[in-house]
Amino acid sequence: MKLEGIHHVTAITGDAPQNVEFYAGVLGLRLVKKSVNQDDPTIYHLFYADEAGSPGSDITFFEYPGAPRGRAGDGMIHRVVFRVASADALDFWQNRIEKEGLSTERSDDSLVFPDPEGLDLEFVIDGSGDAPLEARFPHIPQEFAIRGFEGVRAFSSMPEASKELFEDTLGFQPKGDSHWTVRGNQRGGFYRFDAPPQVRPLQGAGTVHHVAWASEMDDHTAWRERVLAAGMSPTPVIDRFWFRSVYFREPSGVLFEIATLGPGFTADEELEHLGERLTLPPNFEHLRDKLKGVLTPLPDPRARVGS
Repeated sequence: MKLEGIHHVTAITGDAPQNVEFYAGVLGLRLVKKSVNQDDPTIYHLFYADEAGSPGSDITFFEYPGAPRGRAGDGMIHRVVFRVASADALDFWQNRIEKEGLSTERSDDSLVFPDPEGLDLEFVIDGSGDAPLEARFPHIPQEFAIRGFEGVRAFSSMPEASKELFEDTLGFQPKGDSHWTVRGNQRGGFYRFDAPPQVRPLQGAGTVHHVAWASEMDDHTAWRERVLAAGMSPTPVIDRFWFRSVYFREPSGVLFEIATLGPGFTADEELEHLGERLTLPPNFEHLRDKLKGVLTPLPDPRARVGS
């Protein structure tokens, strides 16, 4: 069995309208699913990805309206890394991000910047050979579009505690003491630990909730059994309708999910209409009328004019 790289990354926002404006309107990702947190259906779960809503491109957000900013620290993911095609793409994005009033840090093959709530993002030049996972947005030339995830970086004061789980159970390939690659038959990426800052971690807006790794449907139960045999405490398999999930905390404290590559976001919406309306899994449909008065009104994610 092999994990097919990152399935999705889920973070927290305190301002869903601003979040939509940035991830769809500035970064040009497609809002492919507008739904609710299935563990707390009074709040949004927003999914941004490529045009097809593919695993490997999907950054998602829980909205806790008005949530104060968090602070990444020991046992938390602190940076989400995306691929772009070229140095010219990095130039394009540096200019576009700075026009939004956000600071950037540029090197030959990387661009680092925060989102509006402080989540650390990085664009790197894609050398993976994987099929690009791109959205189409009229204000972003296709050759500069985001191409999917490259990896995530987390803080850990004890990276050696995770080594056995990563390498012997999950099949991560070491690239150094605190750096691994995760590659399946179709896609791959990296997971890396950095030394944590001397501040207390605080989950809130602008922090990552969890990272999900992609599993073939037929392997999913076996992955749970392997994690359990390694001494972790995985949840039962949870049916999220668009995929199935198992969650556990790896020894450094980061919340991991193993999510299936199907059924996918077109299980209940046509591809050309993904994300246009509030979509609820069947067992939450009875809440629709109640939720209309609870959820934050959102802007049209592709209505930005001239930018």
